[in-house]
Amino acid sequence: MDWIDPLSIFFLFVLTITFLWKTGTFWNGSSQNVPPGPRPFPLIGNLHLMDLKKPYITMCKLSRKYGPVFSLQLGSQKMVVLTGYETVKEALVNQAEAFAERPFIPIFDDLVEGHGIIFARGENWKVMRRFTLTTLRDYGMGKKTIEDRIIEECGFLIKKFESYGGKPFENTKIMNAAVANIIVSLLLAKRFEYDDPTFLRLLSLINENVRLAASPSVQLYNMFPRLGFLLGARKKVLNNRDELFVFIKATFIEHLKDLDANDQRSLIDSFLIRQHEEKNTANGFFHNENLTALVANLFGAGTETTSTTLRWALLLMMKYPEIQKKVQEEIAQVVGSAQPRTEHRAKMPYTDAVIHEIQRFGNIVPTNLPHATTVDVTLKGYFIPKGTYIVPLLSSVLQDETQWEKPLKFYPEHFLDSDGKFVKRDAFMPFSAGRRMCAGESLAKMELFLFFTSLLQKFTFQQAPGMSKEDLNFATLVALTALPVPYKCCALSRS
Repeated sequence: MDWIDPLSIFFLFVLTITFLWKTGTFWNGSSQNVPPGPRPFPLIGNLHLMDLKKPYITMCKLSRKYGPVFSLQLGSQKMVVLTGYETVKEALVNQAEAFAERPFIPIFDDLVEGHGIIFARGENWKVMRRFTLTTLRDYGMGKKTIEDRIIEECGFLIKKFESYGGKPFENTKIMNAAVANIIVSLLLAKRFEYDDPTFLRLLSLINENVRLAASPSVQLYNMFPRLGFLLGARKKVLNNRDELFVFIKATFIEHLKDLDANDQRSLIDSFLIRQHEEKNTANGFFHNENLTALVANLFGAGTETTSTTLRWALLLMMKYPEIQKKVQEEIAQVVGSAQPRTEHRAKMPYTDAVIHEIQRFGNIVPTNLPHATTVDVTLKGYFIPKGTYIVPLLSSVLQDETQWEKPLKFYPEHFLDSDGKFVKRDAFMPFSAGRRMCAGESLAKMELFLFFTSLLQKFTFQQAPGMSKEDLNFATLVALTALPVPYKCCALSRS
C-alpha cells in the first residue's frame, strides 16, 4: 500500500517538531542566555498571538510580560524585539555597529535584490549611503538653496489650497505631490505639476506599495516564502515596482544624452558620472541596478514619511483649534506677513514644540525598519547571535511612559520647559537612530517647518461642515507607515 511510507514520514515529522517545541530547541538552539518570549508552535511560531494589521501593538503588550528584550517567531522567521528608550538606545546608539545590518526579508529582497540604500547590506550599503549623503548635500540638502526650493513649492501648494475657496477637500494626493517635488528636484532636477498624469501615477505606485508591503498577505509571504505564488499582493507589489523602474531607467537614459561632468544637475547626473569614472573597476557599485533602486528608495522615502506627517499635522490642528491658534499667534508675532524661513525657528519655541509633538504622536514608522546583528552581541544580559533579525520598536520609544509625561496624548508641552522655551528630548527618535537612521533627516525637518508654518500663516484649518471635532479620529490604515484615514478639511483664508 503506497500511502503507508508517506504517512509514516509525516507522523515522524510531526513527532520531531513537537519534541523540538516542547524541549525549547526549536527556538533556542543554544545554551546561552537567550531572550525570553512566548513558546512558538510548530510551523506557525507565534503567529496566533499577532495582530498582523498593527503588529507593534501586540509587541508592546508582549514586552510587558517578557521585558524590554524578548524573542518572537513568526512562521519560520525568528526575531528579537527591543522596546523602550533605554534598550533601543543601547542597541542602536551605544552598540551601533553591532546592530547596523539589514536582515533578509523576502518581499524587499524581491523588490530591490539588495541594491539601493534602504534595504542594502554590507559594503554596498556603506558605499551607497556615503554617496547619497555627500551628493544630496552638494545639491543643497540642509542649505539655503533647498530652502528656497521648498519655499517656492509652498507657494504652489498655497495656491492649490486657495483654489478650493474654503470648501472641503481631501489632501492626500496634494500633500504627496508637494513633498515629492522637493526630492524630485534633487534626483531629477525638475518639478511636476500637481495634476501631471505621469507624476500622479508614480505617486500612486509608491503609495500602493507602502500599503501592500505591510498587508497581512505580504507578511504571510515573508513568513512562508514558498507560498508567494498563492498571494496576489506580492505580485501586485512587484508589478508596481516594474512600472516605477521603467520610468526611472528611461529618465537616466535621457540624462545620459547631455551629461556634462562640469554641469551636474542632479543626483542621477552625479551617479552616472561616477559610473563612467569607475567603468573599469572590478566589482564596483556604480551600476544601473544600484542607480535604479537608489532613486526609487529616495523617491519613496523622501515623499511618504514627510507628507504623512503633514497630513497628521492638519488633522491635529483641526482637532485642537486652540493649539492651532497659538501657533498662528506666534507666527504673526515672529514672522508677520513675511515668508517663514528656517532662521525663524529658533524664535518660535511653541511652533517648534508642536511640530515635534506631531512627529512623536503621529508615530509614523511604529515598528521601525528591521535591523540585523553584524556580530554575536550581548544586550541587557541576553546573548543575541550574529545575523539575528532585530525589531527596534520606535512606537515603544515615542510612547515610553518613563520618558513622556502624557505618552498617549497630543501634548506640545513635552518639548517646552516651565519658561516656555523649547527643550530637546533624547527619546525623540522619529528618524530612528544609529548607523541606519534616516539619511534625509535634515531635509525632512526643514520641509516640515516651512510647509507647516507657511500653511498656518495663510489658512485656518477646520473640519468639513456637518462634522464635529469628535468626528475627527486618529484611526490609521494598514501600511509601512502610520497613514491617517483620509479626511476632508476646509482651508479658510486668513487674509
